[in-house]
Amino acid sequence: FQEYFRRMSGEPGRWSQPFAALLGAYDAQMGYGLPSIGGKDSMSGTFEKISVPPTLITFALGVADSAVVIDNTLKAAGERVYRYKLKRDEYGYPDFQNLNDFLMLLAGEIGRQNVTTAAVVERGGAAATVVKSCFGNGLGFAFTSTDKDLFEESEGDIVFAARKGDDFFGYDLDCLGITTDDGKFLFGANITRTADDTDIVFDGKPTDETKLLDSFIGTFESVYPSVCAASGEVNDVCYTGKGAKRTRPKSAKPQKVKVFIPVFPGTNCEIDTARKFEAAGAETDIFVVRNRSAADVEECVKQMAKAIECSNILALPGGFSGGDEPDGSAKLIAAFLSNPLIAEKIENLLYKRDGLALGICNGFQALVKLGLLPSGHIHTPVKTDPVLTFNNIGRHVSTLADIRVCANYSPWLSKLKVGDVYQVPVSHGEGKFVAPQDVLDTLVKNGQIATQYCDFNGHATMQSPFNPNGSMLAIEGITSPDGRVFGKMGHSERTGEFLLKNTVECYAKADMGLFKAGVEYFK
Repeated sequence: FQEYFRRMSGEPGRWSQPFAALLGAYDAQMGYGLPSIGGKDSMSGTFEKISVPPTLITFALGVADSAVVIDNTLKAAGERVYRYKLKRDEYGYPDFQNLNDFLMLLAGEIGRQNVTTAAVVERGGAAATVVKSCFGNGLGFAFTSTDKDLFEESEGDIVFAARKGDDFFGYDLDCLGITTDDGKFLFGANITRTADDTDIVFDGKPTDETKLLDSFIGTFESVYPSVCAASGEVNDVCYTGKGAKRTRPKSAKPQKVKVFIPVFPGTNCEIDTARKFEAAGAETDIFVVRNRSAADVEECVKQMAKAIECSNILALPGGFSGGDEPDGSAKLIAAFLSNPLIAEKIENLLYKRDGLALGICNGFQALVKLGLLPSGHIHTPVKTDPVLTFNNIGRHVSTLADIRVCANYSPWLSKLKVGDVYQVPVSHGEGKFVAPQDVLDTLVKNGQIATQYCDFNGHATMQSPFNPNGSMLAIEGITSPDGRVFGKMGHSERTGEFLLKNTVECYAKADMGLFKAGVEYFK
């Protein structure tokens, strides 16, 4: 529970509000047969003479099989959508027995994969719930009715898509209509079912889908904009030549490829990164950096240097090291790794022991601050060095981005084709790649631009939201001149079975094979 009530005082009426809310919550728990396992007390909801509306919020958590978990997004045209009406008495009180029985049935139908989408009706009624479930994948919907009850406040009703609605015999269900692929919303549509069990939709009363979408996202657009102004054209970078010459020492191939993953205060992607490397056949060493005292730091430097000396790959995972403060991201990582002892071991790893380095998001920021990108060597920063700075939109972005492959001579990119498009999660506040024009020209000439943000047609773009941060040349990732060091903003480690289940990936792939390529370089 999370509660927001005005400050308590000697006035009896003030105590009645939280007391009534808790009684209601207790009654609901008894009705569901489920206990509350804790709560959180918030600060007073009163400032001078202003008080918040009395509010009690419940957060619920369940455990389920990932293979059959569903969400509230409608996925494709032709899905039939139904509404379960919550039974209530004359006072509006729910029939918990009927609801619990229905939820058990619904869970079973989800497990059998008959139900593919489900959502609880909130404000705006069933119509608003269906429309919001269509927005994400650009679908439309043909409502069979124009009844006002589509828009009535009916919190607690459940809207779901099912291949067979007759499996819910005995419950008060409405067939609301079917999804369409034209993005339009029709009310009072005439739907005819053919002999092969497909549906044909005849026009009903149309609603402007653009206005619907604007009304949904427009409320907070001025506060949290979803796009920002963008200008300038950018070309697709395509490099099919070779990188700088790599020296391959005449040493025995490792029996087990070892990956060193340092974890700094604020790092949060080490487990995902390790899983990807281990799935590719590598052995990982996750090392937690301790910085609570000077002695801790000194000891960590020695241990990190020794670990790098025993590894084939240095991987810097994503996160927010040091809370991205002060004055920008990855300063803590750069401070540690630029220590002369560690810097020497990294240089030896890359150029005397044929090793590799990878940095994702926060790790990419660190590689740039160190100078390992784009030069390939750690050095003291100079004014002409590239930087990764604040997104154009002025805030953190968390979304999926399409990226295109620009070069593939790097060991990390050896399984890719130039021009291929992939879809990767991005989550960062400082991902805008900025560099002087002559540096950008050199990166293009050397083939060091590895990946670019692109639009739906697979072309590099400066336009928001396709380019989520405003990076120059739409740069998402770059390599060192010989390709040993690779840094990128997109979280390629956040891909795998049962992830991103609420998206329809009809034109892009998610797994770039980076980790497998990096490990197989040593085979």
